[in-house]
Parts: sequence; C-alpha cells; structure tokens
Amino acid sequence: MQQQLNQLLTDGLREIQSAQDENTLRQVEIKYLGRKGPLTDILKQLKDLTPDQKREMGQLGNEVKQRLVLEVENKSKQLENAKFGSLAQTEWQDPTQTGTRVECGRIHPITAFLAEVREVFTALGFEFADGPELEDDFHNFEALNIPADHPARDGQDTFFLRNFPQNLLRTQTSAMQIRWCETHQPPIRIIAPGKCFRKDELDATHSPIFHQFEGLIIDENVSFAHLRGVISEAFRQLLGKDTKFRFRTSYFPFVEPGAEVDVTCSLCGGKGCRVCKGVGWIEMLGCGMVHPNVLKAMGYDPDKYTGLAFGAGIERMLMIRHQIPDIRYFYENDLRFLKQF
Repeated sequence: MQQQLNQLLTDGLREIQSAQDENTLRQVEIKYLGRKGPLTDILKQLKDLTPDQKREMGQLGNEVKQRLVLEVENKSKQLENAKFGSLAQTEWQDPTQTGTRVECGRIHPITAFLAEVREVFTALGFEFADGPELEDDFHNFEALNIPADHPARDGQDTFFLRNFPQNLLRTQTSAMQIRWCETHQPPIRIIAPGKCFRKDELDATHSPIFHQFEGLIIDENVSFAHLRGVISEAFRQLLGKDTKFRFRTSYFPFVEPGAEVDVTCSLCGGKGCRVCKGVGWIEMLGCGMVHPNVLKAMGYDPDKYTGLAFGAGIERMLMIRHQIPDIRYFYENDLRFLKQF
C-alpha cells in the first residue's frame, strides 16, 4: 500500500505540473482526489490492515492527499498569474493618455418636476396619493358627476379596452381622488400626480399621453378663497414669484362653481405667439369647488363638508417655466434638449 501511495503521489504531481490551463487542472484534480479516484480506492484497503498498519498507512494517505491539494492550489495561482500577465501585455495603455468622456444619464425634466410638485405641496400639508392607470367607468367618470352622454366618454376622446368596455386608460388623475376618499375620512388634503391618456391630436401643446397632478381639500367651511390662496402660493413657487394669474369662469361636471386659471405666456410676454395662439395667455389649470354629487359619491355629507379641487398639466407648466415652444420635445429623447435640465 505504501508503494501504491508513493506512486500515486509521483504520478499526480507530474500531471498537475504539466497542466496548461484551468480546465485541464480541474480534470487532474478530479482524477486523483475525487470520490471515485485511486486515492479513495487505496484507502478503502485500510480495513484489512492491523491497527498499527492502519495508523501508519492512514497518516501517509493524508499526507499524500494534502500534498496533492497544495500543489493544485499553487498550480492554479500560477495559471491565473500567467493569464493576467498576458492580458497586461496585450491590453496595456499609456496612463498619461487623455481618458474617454463617459456620457452620464440625466433625470427627465418631467420626473424632476413631479418631485418638485410633491415637495411644494407636502410643505403645504398635502399627502401624496397614487392610483392605477387602468381605470373603470365609475372612478373615471360616474363618481366625478360626468353623465353618460358627456363627450369625454366618447370613443373619440377616451382609450377604452376593446374586450372590456367598462375599463379604460384614465383620462384624468381625478380618479385617484375618488379612490383615496373611499378609504379616508375628512379632513382630506391630497395631491395626486400621474400619467393620463386622451385621444388628442399631437401638436405643439397637446399629446395623447401626458402628465397631470390633482389637488383636493375636503373639510368643513372650505371656500373659494382657500382655493385662490393655495393656487397662488403653490404655483408661484413652481412657476416663479412674478407669475401673473387670471381666473375665469368655466364648466367642469365635478365642480360648481368652476374656473380656469391662465398665466401670461412666457414665450411672448403676453404679446401673442403660436404657443398661446395669439392671445398672450396660456391655460394652466382647471379648478373649482367640489360638486355635491361628487361628495356624495365619496360617501361624504355635502351639507357638512365642502371641498376644493384643481388639476394642472405637468408638461404645460414646464413649457411656461422654461419657455419651451413644443410639448413634443419631452418625448423625442433628444439628448441636446434633455441635457439642458
């Protein structure tokens, strides 16, 4: 047995040293040290020896195994060093050479502005609300007091699902207000930003995919004066302290009374251009006092609670703030445009 172990060590060391790559070395390791290798077969013969012979041959067997393991590790390091040494010779570069400029990504201006909206309204005591982009008729229309014959429900304005006519891509983030109020009791003060979808023709100021944020306050004794105060404070922070507003009456099914808020066109300074369609003002948001029917749909008593609501387009606000003439710039992925933010 001693002769067998010595011969196994000699043969193993020779094959380990002759290995030229990691794969060959692994095969040699398995051959001599694997569970089905010759060393295992030799050690199985220990059971036929006397106690003194077992002790002597067992110790020798362990020494052979440890020697082979050590040689495999040393050979593996040699092969690794040789590999990296050859790579260093073929891939060496001049350390004084000017490096290649790596283009870094930027946060999209819409994403950055949404974060700013959240920060401004959170500071004013609003909570952040979220909801699904795939909505149902109740939350997107019915609960918002939009009648069945309203043009917004027409297939020419809304993306309905072909096989699920009661489901649609939300046309406004007001749907998130309904979902929030179904699980919360007044006082309510939330801001709900998100993506919306409408069948608008793509032009300088319209897109079938756009972003909005909706604000909602419901409590006792909420008035239109509160609405003007919130809009004036929040939107001057978002658009600039010198921003000028004008409120004009308008109709929305979910508010009564309703109003639209315009701001002076920053591109022409109120003189008139293609973006403001020559009037000098740009419509920024719709707002008003929450309609009693909407309060009822939320499960609130309209005799006890009143509310205010407003909604604005993110892209349009960015166009006003940065004097951007075309909404399509936000979706063309032109790095020359995106790097400016």
